[in-house]
Formats: sequence, C-alpha cells, structure tokens
Amino acid sequence: QVQLVESGGGLVQPGGSLRLSCTVSGTDFSARRMDWYRQAPGKGRDFVARITTSGNTGYAASVQGRFTVSRDNAKSTMYLQMNNLNSEDTAVYYCRLLQGFAEIWGQGTQVTVSS
Repeated sequence: QVQLVESGGGLVQPGGSLRLSCTVSGTDFSARRMDWYRQAPGKGRDFVARITTSGNTGYAASVQGRFTVSRDNAKSTMYLQMNNLNSEDTAVYYCRLLQGFAEIWGQGTQVTVSS
C-alpha cells in the first residue's frame, strides 16, 4: 500500500521560513514524479511545485523564487523549503504522486503565516 506522510508545518511569522517533508512508502520513490499542492481555507487545491525523477523542477508563479522543492531518493522523501512566507501562503500543504491513473495524496500539513 502506497503511503505519503507530510510533516514540518506550523505557525510562522511573515517573512519566516519552514521546510516541509513528504515521506513515501510502498512504492519505488525514485521512479515517481512528485508534486506539492496546497489548499487555503475556502478555496480549491492548487499546484505549488513539482520535481521529476531526474530532478527537474517547476513552480507556481506565486511561489517562484521563494520556494524550493528537492528530493532525497535514499530517504524516499521530498522536501519543500519555503522562504519569505506571507499570509497568502497559509494553507494545508499536500504531497501527491501518480500511480498509473490513480492520484495518491498525503494527509496534509497545516502552514499558518501570522504575526
């Protein structure tokens, strides 16, 4: 059974930083493209960042230059380094992978940016 577990969320002041982790089990992590999404209160789930199996990355315009996605295949873990956070980054952050046509999601981790 494939499982994704996010961690690292919390409360941070505007301008601060957090690093999220997504640890994957039950599948060959190194063979999976991995994505970060987020869902703000009352809104839909939006794409944040992506990292391919070869390490190529892509970002939403709203986080470009502030967020960095990376992966450690030896630890089956993807990371999201978030810098210069602002209130619009407040959301539940989810990691996702595709297995065939199925989307597999983690349970999410809350990030709250507030003074």
